[in-house]
Amino acid sequence: MAGQSATGWQRKAGIGAAVALLLFALIYRFLPSWLMLPPTVPATSTSVSSSSASLGNAAMSLNSVPASAGTSIYSAGPPLALAPLAARVASAPLYVGAPAVVDLLKQAHAAELAERWAGTPDSAAALYQRALALAPGNADARAGLSALSQRLASNAGQAIDDGDARAAQALLNLLRKLPGGLTATTPLQARLFVLEHVRPLLREAAEQERAGHALSPAGFSALDLYRRVLMLDPGNVVATRGVRHLQHGVLLQARAALAGEDYPRANRLLARAASVAPDSPELIAMRAQFEQARREHARALVARADAALQAHAPQLAQQLAAQARFMDSTLPELAHYAARLRDTRLYDGYRPGQVFADNFIDRAGSAPTMVVIPAGTFVMGSHPGRPGFRSDQAPAHTVTFSKGFALARSEISVAQFRAFVRATGYVTDAERDGGAMVYDELSGRMRMDPSANWRDGYNGQPAPGDLPVINISWSDAEAYCDWLSKATGKDYRLPSEAEYEYAERGGTTTPYWWGHGSPKQRVENLAGSLDRSPKGRRWDNSFRDYGDGYWGPAPVRSFLPNPYGLFDIDGNVSEWTEDCWHDNYVRAPGNGSAWVNPGCQNRVVRGSSWASTPDQALSAWRMDMPADLRSARIGFRVMRSL
Repeated sequence: MAGQSATGWQRKAGIGAAVALLLFALIYRFLPSWLMLPPTVPATSTSVSSSSASLGNAAMSLNSVPASAGTSIYSAGPPLALAPLAARVASAPLYVGAPAVVDLLKQAHAAELAERWAGTPDSAAALYQRALALAPGNADARAGLSALSQRLASNAGQAIDDGDARAAQALLNLLRKLPGGLTATTPLQARLFVLEHVRPLLREAAEQERAGHALSPAGFSALDLYRRVLMLDPGNVVATRGVRHLQHGVLLQARAALAGEDYPRANRLLARAASVAPDSPELIAMRAQFEQARREHARALVARADAALQAHAPQLAQQLAAQARFMDSTLPELAHYAARLRDTRLYDGYRPGQVFADNFIDRAGSAPTMVVIPAGTFVMGSHPGRPGFRSDQAPAHTVTFSKGFALARSEISVAQFRAFVRATGYVTDAERDGGAMVYDELSGRMRMDPSANWRDGYNGQPAPGDLPVINISWSDAEAYCDWLSKATGKDYRLPSEAEYEYAERGGTTTPYWWGHGSPKQRVENLAGSLDRSPKGRRWDNSFRDYGDGYWGPAPVRSFLPNPYGLFDIDGNVSEWTEDCWHDNYVRAPGNGSAWVNPGCQNRVVRGSSWASTPDQALSAWRMDMPADLRSARIGFRVMRSL
């Protein structure tokens, strides 16, 4: 039983295998795509040679998909004229047409493979043209000529790129003989012309550069030769690179000059580099670096010039500023320096309106606070017919201050004068000669007080330190100025009459520095109709509807300053000036200096006081007083030369 079962199973397995084999054969024959296999191509009546078969295999291997039947070889894939020689040998086409035409096409194909392109009766071009003569519409002949033209043009262009002018010309001569060849050769002939002229120029340019003639002599330098190349061939890479190389050499020299702070040389070299290639990125970057370095150096020169001015070395300052101006005349710091130089020349380095105080050089302390008065011109005096005019104010005349000067911001105070007396042991004229003129409240008039001196106020009583010092003579005021000059090392003196009026006016031309008539606000310590004495007295002649709250001097700087920053310049107390008295201004100095005659006894007093009439407060008002007068209405302030 077991043997029979085994034999039956084997029989059945054999029959199944046979059936499966038969089924596979049928699928393989009629449905090969099920097995992912190409179908069997039935043989056609066309005879295919071994060379044709090899062409089909080559085409399939190159293009992955075989050309469909009837597709021309000239339109399937890349142009035959650009294919490698081996491919073209293996790809002999199948021609269709009259036998004579087909024979000519085959001969043309063979001539092309032998590189007999044109110029002879057996050349490819001549054979294609004979074929066209027999069959004018033959597509294969036309395609052959077109491919031949492409091949000749391509080879000629490559020869030009390789610099082989002779081979290029030979190919162009052949191309010119083909139909349409003249049009095809025109651009190539232009390129060949450039090649024949450019290569010698490039060779000569390289030789000139090696010989050191990069930028000169004119017309024969390497730069000139490169430029001639670029005129013939604007996109020539070698010439463009050569020009940039020449400019780079000049820029290296400019960089070295800039590192050595030789800015004039660097600037000249940059100009030379710009003449080579004005728009090159390297030049633009170098120019920006140069401008930044030059400007920073110019700023440093201006800073040194400022330091020289402060060190009182104006000549060195001018030299440094001239160098900075030569390097960069547009530098804003130069305008600031010019202003400082002007201030140095006119104001010893200060500025108009600036406030300062000189320190003592031999002890602690400082001189009175000063304000800088600007240089300028004004009309001094008054004219007939003006309010308060007197003959001693004429003739009105122009005075010019070519330099500024400094004036104490306020009158010298009791405390400041005390410092002088303590430092020197000075004894005033009032102490030596018997008193001063003080105000008598009982009579309402001035009287001589034999004990009054600089320590006392307007009524003969001890004065606080912040009141203006009074009861001093012109000589006492001069002594104080002399002491200040020695203590500070600067030139202090009493102001001239012209300096006083110029400063009092503060640039105004009105009767008073505050304008016309009674002030509208508390500008000065003046005699006002609203003022009252301790006993209730009032002024007979005063500014109407004006009151400042004081009968007698007020502490210095209690009121508003004038336009030049001066306090009490036309109020509080009248002030001594340097000038001798003259009855008018005939032959008066026009430069603002003091008008002094040797041995004069009377001096000029300027500015109004707490007890002056409105006419005495006019900016043009002046009065003569004996130089040895001591009065509760007269004090002083100092002037410092700049």
